Amino acid sequence: MNEIEIILKSVKDFFSSPMLKIALVPLILTMIILYMLFFAAADFGISSLQEIAQASQNGEEIVIDENAPFYFVWMTYLIVFLFKYSFTSWLAGFLLYTIGTVIILQASVIFSIIIIGFLTPMILKILHKKYYSHLELHGYGTWFSPIWVLFKSSFMMIFLFVILIPVYFVPVLNIIAFSIPFYYFFHKLLNFDVSSTILSAEQYKIIYEKEANNFRLRTLFLYFISMIPFATLFTAVYYIIYLGHSYFVKLDELNKIENN
Repeated sequence: MNEIEIILKSVKDFFSSPMLKIALVPLILTMIILYMLFFAAADFGISSLQEIAQASQNGEEIVIDENAPFYFVWMTYLIVFLFKYSFTSWLAGFLLYTIGTVIILQASVIFSIIIIGFLTPMILKILHKKYYSHLELHGYGTWFSPIWVLFKSSFMMIFLFVILIPVYFVPVLNIIAFSIPFYYFFHKLLNFDVSSTILSAEQYKIIYEKEANNFRLRTLFLYFISMIPFATLFTAVYYIIYLGHSYFVKLDELNKIENN
C-alpha cells in the first residue's frame, strides 16, 4: 500500500460512523477548556494589558494585582520592558497581535493531541478489528510511560521556546521558529501514542530505525493540517487513523519478512 492509498483509506475510515462519534470528544472537550481559559484570562483581559502598556510609555508606576495568574505577571513585566523604549514598542505590538494569535491556535492543537491520546487505543482497536485482525498487538511501555513522554516532551518544548527567543523578533522567521517547539511536541506525542499501542519495543526499534524520516514527514503533513485554524479540534482522530494504518502496514511487512 503506497502513501496516497494510506491517506485516502484513512480519510474514508475517518468519515465512518464510529470514528465521527469519537471525533466529537476532542472537539467538545477542547472547546470547553479553551472557553474556560478565555474567561480566566478575561478577568484581567487584554484591556488591562493595554492599560499597562500605556502606563509604561507614560512613565507611570505599574501596579499588578497580587491575585493575578503567574502568566499574567510575566506578560506584564515583558510588556513594560518592551514599551519602555520606543525602538522596541513596535516589536511589542507585533508580538501581541501575531504571536498571540498563533498561541491560541497552537493551544487548541496541544489540548486536542493530549485528549486524543486517551482515545488512541479505542481508535486503533477499530482499525485492527476491521483490517488487521491477523496481526498480534503487543504494545510497549507501562502505565507511567505516557505521563513520562508528556512531561519530557513538554519540557523540551519549553526549552526550545527559550533558546529560540532571539529569532522571534525576526519577521517571517519568527513564525517558523515559533512552530518548531510545537511540532516537536506534536510529533512526539502522536508517534508514541500510536506506536506504543501497536508494537512491541523491539518491533518499534526495527521499524523506526528504517522509517524514522518517513514518520516525521507524516507527522509534519498532519501538523500542516493542524495549522488550519481550529482544524485539530475535529481532525485529531484522523491523525491517529493515518499513523495507525502506517504502522500496521509496516508491522505486516515486518511479520512477512520474519516468517520467510
